[in-house]
Amino acid sequence: MSTPVDLKFEAVVIPVADVDRAKDFYAGLGWRLDADFAFDNGFRVVQLTPPGSPASVQFGTNITSAEPGTAQGLYLVVSDAQAARDDLAGRGAKVSEVFHPGAPGAQFEVADPSSRVPGVDDSHSSYGSFATFADPDGNTWLLQEVTKRLPGRVDPESTYSSAKDLEEALKRAATAHGEHEARTGEADANWPEWYAAYMVAERTGTELPQ
Repeated sequence: MSTPVDLKFEAVVIPVADVDRAKDFYAGLGWRLDADFAFDNGFRVVQLTPPGSPASVQFGTNITSAEPGTAQGLYLVVSDAQAARDDLAGRGAKVSEVFHPGAPGAQFEVADPSSRVPGVDDSHSSYGSFATFADPDGNTWLLQEVTKRLPGRVDPESTYSSAKDLEEALKRAATAHGEHEARTGEADANWPEWYAAYMVAERTGTELPQ
């Protein structure tokens, strides 16, 4: 069987009732405005992209028949859930406190959040900490902290999506390298090689160097 062609998921449509209100909300979060095109037949499409994201959101008029507010649980992956939560709150979003699921699927329990445990995951495990917020129409977003990918989730040739993403990866590598030097009891002159191996392994979900 031949290798499948690349199919890059780059945009998702969300239903809104007031296009300008939604545009102002997402722009206020610091999302990049990519397009706002209106046509004589009433069709209008607005596209914005979250910082560091390869994918965008689109909304407008005559773009979807879905009821406003019915897009639920859209993921925004972050390297630090608390920092992302605080940044969004500072920009005016009504975002929840950081929590971790006390039961499988608790991150999605909008009506009954009783299984959400306050604070980050006890072991700071990747994929384990969340926060939520909604846009003015009720479309909901889920922040998820991911620092180490599960195996096979990332193309080994992929790059970091932003300078901030790379910065956070370097900080985690520096912390891990400090622990490595503490174990060996000596300074590591080959730290660039160690950093590179650690960062690639973390990103692709393979075994981390010790």
